[in-house]
Amino acid sequence: MEKIRLGVSACLLGHEVRYNGGHKLNHYIRDVLGQFADFVPVCPETECGMSIPRETLRLEGSPDNPRLVTGKTKIDHTQQMLDWAHRRAEELEKENLCGFIFKKDSPSSGLYRVKVYNDKGQPVKKGTGMFAGVFTRHFPLLPVEEDGRLNDPGLRENFIESIFVFKRMREMLQKKSRGALVDFHTRHKLLFMAHSPVHYKEMGKLVADGSQTAEESIGQYIPLLAEALCLRATPRKHINVLQHIMGYFKKQLTPDEKQEILEILENYRKAYVPLIVPVTLMNHFVRKYSQPYLRDQYYLNPHPLELQLRNHV
Repeated sequence: MEKIRLGVSACLLGHEVRYNGGHKLNHYIRDVLGQFADFVPVCPETECGMSIPRETLRLEGSPDNPRLVTGKTKIDHTQQMLDWAHRRAEELEKENLCGFIFKKDSPSSGLYRVKVYNDKGQPVKKGTGMFAGVFTRHFPLLPVEEDGRLNDPGLRENFIESIFVFKRMREMLQKKSRGALVDFHTRHKLLFMAHSPVHYKEMGKLVADGSQTAEESIGQYIPLLAEALCLRATPRKHINVLQHIMGYFKKQLTPDEKQEILEILENYRKAYVPLIVPVTLMNHFVRKYSQPYLRDQYYLNPHPLELQLRNHV
């Protein structure tokens, strides 16, 4: 499988680019996710011309429009960073990225709750790193996450599932045909239902609308796709999808098999077992009863098993 192109804050890959010449190597990103991803490292501070080592930076002023200044000498690097960030974002268009992982708390790369100091020197955690802000405005549909939030199993699963969907979406875009869009939507049906049945229906209407060109439909489809993936798949929505899957071979299941599925779904609902347990059982019955439609559904195999993303309770 061709690897996913993924932007990452360079320090998370072990690059010694931090203010003190150190790094913040994240072994999960580099060693586990790295088996399936080609990384495009980005260090805003060094790439915009700052030295190693360097004085620490912080955001000051309004969280909506902060300035990037050095902590002690108060040298303002705002315009330097913004000029570089806009150029870098344009350069990254050529990389065909499927997502980006930012360094949490960084005044240049943090996505959420970055400290912004007011005129009294008091911090409020309401800011976004300067480069992260430029990047997300330039690529509003791209899956993004912070390294710290990847420690949450649910957030990690949602982000990595999203980048695999975006990789397949980029492959679909290369064909630019309605047939490719129909196939993409059909094979992702259950996965999209697990995130948002409402968005799935709206996307389905676009796919079925023959009054538009394929390019027009795809242009409206992708924002809905991005919105849907931002909505986390909950146990309740997973159970709904799993029951939907069960309906495809309910006439073939023996009474014992039906009871087995229902018991495992109830155990999953009660958080006694992880999602991988009912999904593995469903994959077993898909093979046993030869269900080609379900076999092609990405919901049952959305990402490599080695990542163990559905193993948490």
